[in-house]
Amino acid sequence: MENKPKDRLRKAREDAGYPTPSEAARALPRLINRNTLISNENGNREVSRKAAEKYAKAFGVSAGWILYGDGHADDGPGADDLPVFTDVPLISWVSAGQLRDEDAVVDLSEFSTVTTADLPTGDWIALKVDGPSMNKISPPDSIVFVNRRDKRLVANACYIIADETGAATYKRYRPSEKPPFQPASYDDVKPPKLEGAITVVGRVRRSIIDM
Repeated sequence: MENKPKDRLRKAREDAGYPTPSEAARALPRLINRNTLISNENGNREVSRKAAEKYAKAFGVSAGWILYGDGHADDGPGADDLPVFTDVPLISWVSAGQLRDEDAVVDLSEFSTVTTADLPTGDWIALKVDGPSMNKISPPDSIVFVNRRDKRLVANACYIIADETGAATYKRYRPSEKPPFQPASYDDVKPPKLEGAITVVGRVRRSIIDM
């Protein structure tokens, strides 16, 4: 009988068709970290609620069953109904500007993280918005999530850009206007003064704010 979360987790993995933690991690890299799964299964690390939700989505079981043994393994939401949480580095605007160069060395592990659900595959950073220049979309203190793999310019989409000085800014792309990167504000905010060549750091795909 599976009396502990670690035992139920191991059964969920095996029943889902993954004989070992390594095979599960290779098949589901967005959901599973091999070392964490091994630690959870051998009892060296407690299975957290957040981890249980990821495992539930990966193995098609109920997170409540993994954690508490409530009901049966197949009770509750299925694998397609539970959110996938991602810890995204919350970096400074100075560091964002440094990312304009493809070969820039910025250790993102040194930054604190912010957790969000169901981001698509990408290379994500987060930034806290300062100032009113984009307040139609992101009021001050909003957090924006930026996919550094998505640099294709689309009219009216929003981007983090940097100029040759390394100054980074958050603006909307308006190709018919000069300059093409414009504020989206209820206030009378002028377009940014950018120096030299402009580099797209990434596209802003989500903006959130605590109420």
